Amino acid sequence: MTSFAVLIEGPVLQGQSFVSALRFMQQALEAGHSVDSVFLYRDAVGAASALIDLPSDEPNLSATLQQFCQAHQIPLLFCITAAEKRGVCSNEVKPADGYLAAGLAEFAMRLAKADKLVQFS
Repeated sequence: MTSFAVLIEGPVLQGQSFVSALRFMQQALEAGHSVDSVFLYRDAVGAASALIDLPSDEPNLSATLQQFCQAHQIPLLFCITAAEKRGVCSNEVKPADGYLAAGLAEFAMRLAKADKLVQFS
């Protein structure tokens, strides 16, 4: 059994990084592996925004990721520095439920406990 850490860097509203990461994690869990944590970095931190408001005909990958991680008890972390730079969170704007602010040091500590890192850009 392999333990994975997942790093997502691509934006939530375009590209395939979130869809691919979700598919990978689902298949890894089904195969008996574990996912120790998910870390959002660079443009991916936009998923942690509580202000995402999509039309009903568009998939809400931010909510899907949060629900998946909650259901499987996977810590869902986002880089606080990258989020502040992008206006995703601040003293006035809090992150969406289920998203935990973290620094690169915490990600590195969690990464040291995982067998492999899988990155989605």
